[in-house]
Amino acid sequence: MSKLFQVLCWLFIASFPVNVFAAEDGVDKADNAFMMVCTALVLFMIIPGIALFYGGLLRSKNVLSLMAQTMVIFALVSVIWVIYGYSLSFSEGNDFFGGLSQFMLKGISVESLAATIPQFVHVAFQGAFASLTVALVVGALGERIKFSAILIFAFIWTTFAYLPMAHMVWGGGLLAQDGALDFAGGTVVHINAAVAGLVGAYLLGKRTGFGKEAIKPHNLPMVFMGTAILFIGWFGFNAGSAGSANSIAALAFINTVVAASGAILSWVLAEWVFRDKPSLLGACSGCLAGLVGITPAAGTVGIAGALVIGLISGGAGLWGVVVLKRWLKVDDVCDVFGVHGVCGVVGCLLTGVFTSATLGGLGYAEGVTMLKQVGVQAFSILICVIWTAIVAYLAFLIADKLTGLRVEVEQEREGLDITYHGESAYN
Repeated sequence: MSKLFQVLCWLFIASFPVNVFAAEDGVDKADNAFMMVCTALVLFMIIPGIALFYGGLLRSKNVLSLMAQTMVIFALVSVIWVIYGYSLSFSEGNDFFGGLSQFMLKGISVESLAATIPQFVHVAFQGAFASLTVALVVGALGERIKFSAILIFAFIWTTFAYLPMAHMVWGGGLLAQDGALDFAGGTVVHINAAVAGLVGAYLLGKRTGFGKEAIKPHNLPMVFMGTAILFIGWFGFNAGSAGSANSIAALAFINTVVAASGAILSWVLAEWVFRDKPSLLGACSGCLAGLVGITPAAGTVGIAGALVIGLISGGAGLWGVVVLKRWLKVDDVCDVFGVHGVCGVVGCLLTGVFTSATLGGLGYAEGVTMLKQVGVQAFSILICVIWTAIVAYLAFLIADKLTGLRVEVEQEREGLDITYHGESAYN
C-alpha cells in the first residue's frame, strides 16, 4: 500500500510542467520575492519609521512639520532617482559619476535583469536607500528650517553628494576600485547624511531658547515605535544588500540582531553607570547605534565581530551624543551626527578589522592585509566627509540665497505645524 502511495505522489508531482520555485527567463522567484520584501521594509523605515522616531524627539508644535518634510523628501528623491539618479549611480561612467545612458530608466524593461532579479526591483531597492539617506538629514535641522529650503537642499545634495557616493562605492567608481568595504551604506548612507546634517545645523544656528529653556522630546512612546519600525526595517536594509536570498543575507540578518543587542546593552549600562538611570531613550538610541555600526560590516564579519562592533558602537554613540555634541557646540536636534556619524565611522573602520578570516570574517581580497584594509576604509571615510561637507555647504548656501534657510523667530516660537502647514498634531 505504501509503495502505491509513493507512486501516486510521484505521478502528482510530475504532472506539474514547471517547478513553481524554478527560475523563469533568468529570474529566480525566491530572490525576487525576497528583494521586493526587503525593498518594502526599507521604505517602511522612511514612512513611518524616521517620521515617528524624529517626530517624537521634537516638541509637539513641530512634529507635523518634520513628518511633512520626511514624506515630501521621499517623493522628491524617488522622482529624481527614476529620472537620472539610478543612471548616475549605477551605469558606466567615470570614477565619480555614472553616465546618462539609463536616463528615465531608458533601456530597462520587464525582461531586464540585475543578477537573478528584475532590474526594476534593483532600481526600487536602491531608490529606497537614496530617499532614506536624505530623510536622515532633516533630523539635525528640525524646528527651525524653512520647508522650501529643505526641498532645495534635498534636490542639490541628492544630485551632487548622494549619487556620486553611491557610484563611488557601489557603482564601480573610485572607492569600489580601491577595495573599500561598505556592505549596506556606512559611508554612502550614514556618514554621508550625518556630515550634511552637521553642516546644516551649524549654518542654521541653535533653536531659539536652546540652552536656556527646557527642550525635551514630546512623545517617547512615539520614539519607541519609530525605533521598532526602524529595527525591523533594517533587516531589509542589511539582508537585502546581499541582493539574493542566500547565505550572505542570512549572515547579515543575524549580525544585525547581534550588533543591535550589544549596542543596546552597552549604551544602557554606560548610561546607568555615568548618569544614574537607564532610560528608554537610551535603549532606543543604543539600538540605532548598533544598527548603524553593523551596516557596513553586516555581510563580511562573523558573529563575534558583529557583537564587538555593537558593543563599541553603543558606547561610541553615547559619547557622541553627550560629549562630542557639547564640544562641537551645535544644536543637532535628533543627534544625527552623534549616532549616524560617530557610529558610521566606528563601523566602517571596524569592518576593516573584523572582516579578517582570523577573526571570524569572510576574509580580505587576495594580497590585502588588515592594516591595508583599515587604511582603505579610512580613506573612504575621508573622501565621504570632504565631499559631502562641501556639497552640503553649497546646497544650503544656495537655498539661503533663494528662499532663506531659517524661519522667523515668531514662527519658530509658535511652531512650524501651525505657521507653515496650518495644522496641529494635538487638539
